Amino acid sequence: MQKPIQTKIENRIGFITLNRPEKRNALSPELIEELVNAFTAFEHDPAVKVVVLKAEGKAFCAGADLDYIQQMQHFSYEENLEDSNRLKTLFTQIYEFPKVVIAQVQGHALAGGCGLVTVCDFAFAAFEVLFGYTEVKIGFIPALVSVFLTEQIGQAKTSVLLLSGELISSSKSSELGLITEVVELEFLEKRTLEFAEKLVSDNSTFSMQETKRLLRSLGKAERHQALDLAAEANAKARGHGDCVKGISAFLAKTKPSW
Repeated sequence: MQKPIQTKIENRIGFITLNRPEKRNALSPELIEELVNAFTAFEHDPAVKVVVLKAEGKAFCAGADLDYIQQMQHFSYEENLEDSNRLKTLFTQIYEFPKVVIAQVQGHALAGGCGLVTVCDFAFAAFEVLFGYTEVKIGFIPALVSVFLTEQIGQAKTSVLLLSGELISSSKSSELGLITEVVELEFLEKRTLEFAEKLVSDNSTFSMQETKRLLRSLGKAERHQALDLAAEANAKARGHGDCVKGISAFLAKTKPSW
């Protein structure tokens, strides 16, 4: 059976690769759990100084898994809250990870997949990649990512992205501060690796770790409180009629009438 992620360590760089290309690397509970385990292992491995998060296939990550979305229609509030907290744990782990995390984005990153990119320290993306927090299109709310995104690019820009749900190009994402650099697809892996290797060779492990710790300590209590509220809001929203309608339309590949 194919593992949902692959990991390897080379030259002090830990690589975590999303490995569900046939599902557009959608976020299933199993994939989220494997990501948490991989980051935990790399956190405590002295052989890893920098982490690169990448993906197999045409998409980086399409958001929630379709099969799982179908199951969610029958979840209780408690089950939805547990599910929201699972993703909250992963996003918080990456955002506050003591080592630098670089996203290598070769394909579209949507909804929760775009959230994955958001919580990384750096992101290099191919020109043809589209980004989008598309939850409002199907009656979801982009609750968890709103906390991280507001902290990173400000409330005004976050409001535009989350309320519109529109897809934006890599170039536009770079202008907004969502990603670090746009690269031709054929050079994406090379450029990401060069950047990671430069951090490994030129920067102090201690200094990067302490700098990130200080940055993430700013507003940390408020951020964690906001994330708890966001997880609850997410769970409640899933029981709303709009969410039920949106999921049904999404699964049927039709456009819901709002």
